[in-house]
Amino acid sequence: MALSSIDVAMVGRRIGAGEDEIHAVLAVETAGGGFDKLGRPRMLFEPHVFNRELAPGLKLTAAQGQGLAYPKWGTKPYPADSYGAFERAFRIDPAAALRSASWGIGQIMGFNHKAAGYASAGDMVAAFCESEKAQLDAMISFIVSEGLDDDLRRHDWSGFARGYNGAGYATHGYHMKLAAAFAKWQAIPDVLLTHPNIGLGARNAHVTTAQKLLKKLGFDPKGIDGRFGPDTDAATVAFQASRGLTADGIIGPKTWAALIPELETVA
Repeated sequence: MALSSIDVAMVGRRIGAGEDEIHAVLAVETAGGGFDKLGRPRMLFEPHVFNRELAPGLKLTAAQGQGLAYPKWGTKPYPADSYGAFERAFRIDPAAALRSASWGIGQIMGFNHKAAGYASAGDMVAAFCESEKAQLDAMISFIVSEGLDDDLRRHDWSGFARGYNGAGYATHGYHMKLAAAFAKWQAIPDVLLTHPNIGLGARNAHVTTAQKLLKKLGFDPKGIDGRFGPDTDAATVAFQASRGLTADGIIGPKTWAALIPELETVA
């Protein structure tokens, strides 16, 4: 399931950051989303990590012999598709292979599964196969666990990149890429500003949008006229109840998030 703009906005609020800060991290870490063209979670297998994760012995010798493990990062260029190397590594040692790759929209290393909120790398990857929302939640959990949320709120891009991407962040210009992405997103209106709270008595274009979405999802407001009357209120309450939301007839962030994910995805 694809990530919605409101998902980004809500998770930003959860840690006291804006939408632009979260968008900047996503743009730098996983441009193009959390899944590849084959529908698999985006993944980068790291042979130098696999080398570290395997204990000395037959498995390590086999991995090194196949070029799947070596002590120093950058010994060989990354292949165009990491899944081939990962699958061969998985046959040698499944748990170590899962820990030795970065996964999903936030490119969380498998060995960081606990910081991301999962008991094992396998549990984390299984969740990442289901939705980009799970990937985003794990990214935020990792950021908080590592104490990087404060760097994000202060726009300390060097501090954030050092903690998120490692000591070599400057070599790859991660801090500069984050700053540039943040500047780009600052010029784009926030989704929570463009989708304000609306309820009974409201009359505006946002009501029209909500009415169209409610009707599309099978909750007929009995007219698309931009007026939030009793019929639109009834349709909203029914929709909220069907999604396990507070059925108060107020279309706020959580109801917008349930209404529009299929129409408004992250750019």
